[in-house]
Amino acid sequence: MPPSLSVDYCGLRLPNPFIVAPAAITETADRIRRLEDAGAAAVVMKSYSETEPQRRHATPRFRILHHRAGPFSADVLYSYEQASVFDLDRYCEEIARCKSSCAIPIFASLHIATDDHWREAVRACEQAGADAIELNVSCPHGVHAMGGDEMLPAMAHALAVAREATSLPLVPKMTPQLDRPDLAARYLASSGASALVMFNRFTGLDVDLDSMRPILHGGYAGHGGPWALHYVLRWLTATYPGLPIPIAASGGAFSSDAAIKMVLAGATVVEVCSAIIAEGPAVLTRFISALEEYLDRHSIASLDYVRGIVCDRLTATDDVDRRNRFFAAIAPGLCTSCGVCGRVCIYDAISEGAQSYAIDPDACDGCGLCLELCPTEAIALHPRPTPLER
Repeated sequence: MPPSLSVDYCGLRLPNPFIVAPAAITETADRIRRLEDAGAAAVVMKSYSETEPQRRHATPRFRILHHRAGPFSADVLYSYEQASVFDLDRYCEEIARCKSSCAIPIFASLHIATDDHWREAVRACEQAGADAIELNVSCPHGVHAMGGDEMLPAMAHALAVAREATSLPLVPKMTPQLDRPDLAARYLASSGASALVMFNRFTGLDVDLDSMRPILHGGYAGHGGPWALHYVLRWLTATYPGLPIPIAASGGAFSSDAAIKMVLAGATVVEVCSAIIAEGPAVLTRFISALEEYLDRHSIASLDYVRGIVCDRLTATDDVDRRNRFFAAIAPGLCTSCGVCGRVCIYDAISEGAQSYAIDPDACDGCGLCLELCPTEAIALHPRPTPLER
């Protein structure tokens, strides 16, 4: 029997953990049908905003930033996409179209500033047939002056006001710009959240060096990429244990491996967006197949058995083994005498020989930097017969 990918989220039984996060790719029923065909378990519609200027898009609004510095590289999707172009009536018409033409659950996403309109919009989305509502108070393209200390009360207030108007599942989308996302998550759970999205995209800025001005539209924008994964994993493992509601991981899911890591760290579902924008809906099909293959390879019958498993395997700071347990050694047949290892060795343990570079095991600290930078993978770590106390 193949492994089960199904999950329970917001009272819904989903066939797999992959939900499409709100963006232009989720703005209309036609686009959402393509995502459903690719395997999306649910879709969050592009966010509605009561602020009319946020419904008018600047162009161009996407840049893929490639950063290269020595051996390091990072790719960033930098965008200023803002809200759906629809007003509330038209937005709800599109929800109804989605419900009539798609079999998967449809989540609304609301970015609203006033209490009265929160109530109006929540009721309208429920009447249109939405299965749940994400509260997008933390939009990275929104109120940039709002800091982390202000954001949490704003999210909690929006949750309380929306709860007055509906019994639908309500899912605050958390900003990553909080001092303690784990404590914020517990506070929102105790305030009535049905689930949480961790996280919205970071707010950032890039500058054109020739014009000395901000790029694209000239202001702040949302930015994300594969690099965001590690931040998300850190706070998933800090938040998942004991949290009474499920978590939707968002940020950095650019590969099936990244998505699997999010589940292992505690996510019930994974919201995918930028990877689809960059590669198309087929990304979802690939993620689903890879997840099924992973579970099958490890003889895991269900995601329930491994969700959050990493949380119990974290080593506490005081328990880290700080002995010098390894030394590096170079395989002469692979060494090209490029000199990278000798230049970067902090401990002066590497010297140039007649045929290749060599490492003094007594001077080597076993830090692992040289093997990470060796272009021919000629260096490996070896355990010391007796660990050293230094």
